[in-house]
Amino acid sequence: MPTLSGEIRKDRRRWLDPSTWHLRTRLVLVAMALLVAICGAIGLFSYASMDSFLTKQLDDRLSQASRLSNEAGRPRLGNPAGRPDPLEGKGQGIGTLIARIDNGNVSTAGFLANDATTASLSAEDDQVLLALRHDASPVDRTLSTGSYRLVAVEAQYGDVIVTGLPLDEKQNTLNSLVWTMVIVSMGGLVLIGLAGTVLIRRTMKPLEQLSEVATQVSNMPLDAGEVALAVRVPPSNAHPGTEVGSVGHALNLMLDNVSKALEARQQSETKVRQFVADASHELRTPLTAIRGYTELMRMTEDFTPDGKKSLARVQSQSERMTTLVEDLLLLARLDEGQPLKISDVDLTQLVVETVSDEKVMAPDRVWQLELPDEPVVIRGDAKQLHQVLANLLSNARKHTDPGTTVVTGVMRSADGSAVVTVTDNGAGIPPEFVDRVFARFARADAARTSPARSASGAAAGGAAASEGTSGLGLSIVQSIVEAHGGTVEVNSRPGRTEFALRLPCEPPAA
Repeated sequence: MPTLSGEIRKDRRRWLDPSTWHLRTRLVLVAMALLVAICGAIGLFSYASMDSFLTKQLDDRLSQASRLSNEAGRPRLGNPAGRPDPLEGKGQGIGTLIARIDNGNVSTAGFLANDATTASLSAEDDQVLLALRHDASPVDRTLSTGSYRLVAVEAQYGDVIVTGLPLDEKQNTLNSLVWTMVIVSMGGLVLIGLAGTVLIRRTMKPLEQLSEVATQVSNMPLDAGEVALAVRVPPSNAHPGTEVGSVGHALNLMLDNVSKALEARQQSETKVRQFVADASHELRTPLTAIRGYTELMRMTEDFTPDGKKSLARVQSQSERMTTLVEDLLLLARLDEGQPLKISDVDLTQLVVETVSDEKVMAPDRVWQLELPDEPVVIRGDAKQLHQVLANLLSNARKHTDPGTTVVTGVMRSADGSAVVTVTDNGAGIPPEFVDRVFARFARADAARTSPARSASGAAAGGAAASEGTSGLGLSIVQSIVEAHGGTVEVNSRPGRTEFALRLPCEPPAA
């Protein structure tokens, strides 16, 4: 028995398999994936463009700040030998870093703090500044005070002036751009996803209608009987101009073709049934005459022993043919749907009487009953239900060995219907024959049937060597049970074969 955790794992595996998803789900996910890719590409392009623009803007400012730093480091008038401090240069912005490197050492270094004072750098920052190339190319470096865009330029006295601008403003601008793109993209994806889902559902609605039509047709009983195949795709979804319309139009053409084939099949079946009914009816008169004259000859004429044997054979075969004609006529009437003679039927009493009749005819079998404490009464045709039981029990009598146990049971099921079972411990039905055991004139292959044939195998026609079987027994059983709105099932294995009849309390309306 499957557990809840097993069902959850199975559902999870089904969800992880894209081939099991609905088409609209896949379309929505593909559309969302494309939108995510487009938004990502736009975001990357915007980020790269803004980064390039801000870097160029920062380099321009850095170039101007470097020029001011070098001008501040030139000798003052009246003191040509002095080396002014570039940190004293005016016009520099807050956060600007300026340093002088003499003979491989940082002589002065600092940056302008928010209060316009000069803050010093750490020894680790000095090492970063000393590692810069003196080619006036701006580079990004991380110092103890933050990230900077730095440029090192050689001055006229052989020293090096390093100028830097903080990257915080640039990074804040880029971060704002990223968050703006993410929020706008997510909002757009949500809105487009909802709108796309609604549109795709509306677009896929015709396909769902096509699926409903196909499902309705698949649930119709098309194998037998008169079938009115009136289900069609609506005209709005059957225009050949569109893809869905072409499918709907093709489905309607297919249904028209199937409907015509079913009508032709029904007409052919009706003709065959009418022929069988007419032939059976016409054969009853000559068969009755043959039996009557045969009986008259036995009573009035003297025959040799061989003649008496031949005459008895004629009478036996005429009786067998009469039974066959009566069975065919009954099947024809059932196929025509003639109304049942409804009355209250006590199945318990009916089973007792039928089994008693069979005991008299086959005392060498073991006949057993399994009956409830209370009578099981249903509404049905008593004569036809008696024939159902008689067919099953007579087959058990004819096609099982002496000593076989045949158990007939009656019970009331939980839904109120009546269940009648006939079980024997014969050889069983060949597995390849079970599926067609209810077919008319069906006979099991005698070469594959045990001499101790079960009642069920004989009900389907038995072996060809068994005289007196026509292959109509189970067909009559099935037809009568279905006319009462019931079902009949068979389960067979070597040593046990059971037929189960399920009959409702009230047969369906004619």
